[in-house]
Formats: sequence, structure tokens, C-alpha cells
Amino acid sequence: MNNKVKDLALAGMISIASLHTQAAPILLGIGSLTGDADKSGLSGSLESGVNANVFGGVGSGLTYAGNNTFIALPDRGPNAQAYTGGAAIDNTTTYIPRLQTFDMQLTASNMGLPFSITPTLTNTTLLYSATPLNYAADGAPQQNDSSHYYFSGRSDNFAAGSSTNSNNARLDPEGIRISNDGKSVFISDEYGPYVYQFDRTTGERIKTFELPSDLAVSNPQATETAEISGNTSGRTTNKGMEGLAVTPDGKTLVGIMQAPLLQDTNKVVRIVTVDVASGATHEYAYQLTTGSGVSEIVAINDHEFLVDERDGKGLGDNSDAKVKQIFRIDLNGAQEITGLSGDLSAKAVSKTLSLDFKNELVNAGIAAQNIPAKIEGMTFGEDIFYNNETLHTLWVSNDNDFLSSITDSKHPIEFANPSNFYVFGFNDADLKNYIAQNLKIDVPEPSSWAMVFLGMAGLILQRRRANNSL
Repeated sequence: MNNKVKDLALAGMISIASLHTQAAPILLGIGSLTGDADKSGLSGSLESGVNANVFGGVGSGLTYAGNNTFIALPDRGPNAQAYTGGAAIDNTTTYIPRLQTFDMQLTASNMGLPFSITPTLTNTTLLYSATPLNYAADGAPQQNDSSHYYFSGRSDNFAAGSSTNSNNARLDPEGIRISNDGKSVFISDEYGPYVYQFDRTTGERIKTFELPSDLAVSNPQATETAEISGNTSGRTTNKGMEGLAVTPDGKTLVGIMQAPLLQDTNKVVRIVTVDVASGATHEYAYQLTTGSGVSEIVAINDHEFLVDERDGKGLGDNSDAKVKQIFRIDLNGAQEITGLSGDLSAKAVSKTLSLDFKNELVNAGIAAQNIPAKIEGMTFGEDIFYNNETLHTLWVSNDNDFLSSITDSKHPIEFANPSNFYVFGFNDADLKNYIAQNLKIDVPEPSSWAMVFLGMAGLILQRRRANNSL
């Protein structure tokens, strides 16, 4: 990479003095990962000329999978840059949606922030259906075979009828959560919207959840302009089910739309709960404050959640970041809005500001123009012990639109735009009634005593009980 490229996560950009007086929640660390290729093993190029194994966009969704493991979710693939012939499909391609598995090492640091983060990509899993899907005439991925029908980011890979037809191949994944047994993941998307369950190891779709019909558009189209103009109800194009949570007991999924439905007004977006066992759904209202939409939701307990509300300003938009705020909401006593439309603001759930992401980064010495525009992934990770108290860690990621660097009027010198991971620490006072997800991850049986000893050493390291202060 050009040696003039500036690194967003450089310790020199952090104001050490601000860390000594900052109360929780506090910014604990920032890690970045760049690279040209993932571990999918795909060869060849997409319609736009980009390699099929291109790395990027991994911050669209993020979930903790136990120990040091996290699963990150790219969206529908690279389409931020136009290509010849791409206008008819919004510059999308046959990029195959995939899971990116990371090892995240969080270690005590004596420079800048209290901890350093070292992300390492360990695996890539492609998402597919074992039964045929609906593709455009030339929209099927070349990797398809008789038992693997891969999902695709191409906007024209659908059949006539409702946008929630689960046989449609197009998928724009945005939210991800792991099942409590660690064997599968739940994914929400913007195209349908859809909520699917996939086998974590193979990538095969194993379950489809039926969402309320009022979320669907009846006249799906391949371009955003045509689809919005051709519908009067349903999700706004490219602003479908952006966030997904799972309650700590693993029994309920909670999805949230990015923007108001076409039939709703007054900046209210919908929350949808899904009972995993029965499929029963309920809808609730969330009132936007100053953000233009919602990107993520994560469970604090079985009825309270953190919601990532943001605008589209910041790095990647040639502007200064404005709104990146995380609110706490409570569904207890919330009024159901199933079957209703219009101005639903009077029925909105209660909310309080829990973390001002943008202000925390600015206070740490990062310029607003260098804060990513698309802060989209969010998950709780492992607790740590720091400054004589236990902190619950909240990991936040950005979607860099597969653009590893930026050059614009605010960054006339090429500026790094990596996949970033930010970690914040919350104490019990800041995150009352927090319950961690009840993950029961199977541990492979060691084949030798050497592996036993290595495993024990790993467990000790994973506790990360770092009784240090700067």
C-alpha cells in the first residue's frame, strides 16, 4: 500500500491523557484488518472486474462466537464503484454472500489505548441453498452445482411476485447472530427482507422464517429507483432488516429495519420479534432521534437491547461524521403495531442514550472526517478485568464498502479505509441487568496430552485478566 496512506488506528492518533479521566463506557481498543483476498478459495472475477475472493465489507454484521472467535458478515458485495453495464443492476455482481471467521486477540497495551486488537481471518464460508433458487438469465454464480445453489448479491436475481419469496437468490445480508449451540447462524437481509438460518460449518441454509407481509414490496425491481417508484408499501429499497439480535436464551430473534416502511411516517422504523421455535412474530415501533436510520441491534437481556442509530456521514462519504449513537431500548410494555401503518410515533418504545460512538472517538483524538460513515456491526464479547473492575465488552465494526482506501477532497492524500473493530468497556452501572448469551460451544476432544496443555494455556490467555492501568 502507498506509504502515504494514513492508518486510522495508529496509536499516535489517540489522546492518552483523555483515558485517565474517562469513566465507563470507555474506548478500550481499535484494531484493523486489510487485505486483498479472503479464504473462500474462489478464482476468477466478478462482472465488475473485481476478484471473486475480494476481501472487505466485513463490518456489516458481527457476532461473538466464544473464546476469541467472531463471525463477521459482508453485505451483497462490492458495488460502490460503477462499471460498464452495471447501471441496470445498481452495479451489483454475482458476489456470493459469505461468513468471515476471525480470531480476535485483545491484549493489554502500554501505548495509546488500554488494549490492542489483533484480528486474524481464519476461515471463509459461502452461503448456499441445497435446492434451486431464482436467478436472472445470466445471474447464477459459476460455482453452482446440483447440490449447491449459491446466493448472490445481484439485484436482478429474483422471480416475479413478493420480494419475500424465499426461492429468490438475491441476498443482501446485514445482521448476524450465532445460535446458542454454536452450530448455526441467523442472518437478516435487506432485499426481502429475509431471516434465514445457516449451518455455520457448511454454509447451507437450513431454515427460513416467515416475516410479516407488511415488510415486503409487491413489485420488486433490479434498481433502487424503479423499485421505490413502483411500490407504495413495504420496506424501502436497500433499507430492509439491517439489524438482528438474539436473546440470551437463544429463543427469540429481534430484527430491526433500517428505515421507515413506505407506508409509515414520522421517522419510525419497525422492530420485529421472531420466536425461533414457533415462528410467531410481533412488531414494535422505534422512533429515530437524529440519525437517518438504524444499523444494528444487540440484546442486553430478554427485553432490553442496544440500537445503533446513525447517519451516512464520515469516512467514505467525503464528509464529517455527525450521528453515531447507541441507544438502550426496552420492549417490556411496548405497544404492538402489527397491522398498523402511518404515524406510529406515539407507540414507540422507550429509549435512552447509552454511548455516543462519534463523540468517544473524537475525544480520543480521531477527527470526525476519519470516523467511518457506516458503523454497522455490533456484538457483546468476553468480559475483561481492567482497573479493578469487570467490564462488559461491546465490539463495533464498520462496513468499508470493499474500498480499502479513500481519496477525496477531505483526504487528498490516499487515506486507509480498513475493516475496523472498536471495543468499548461497560461496567455494571452503565449496563444494568446485562446477561451474556448462553453459548454452549463444543470443544474438540484433544488427541494428545500436548493438546490438553495447549488448551489450558489458551484458556488462561482468554481470560485476559489484565490488572494494569495506564
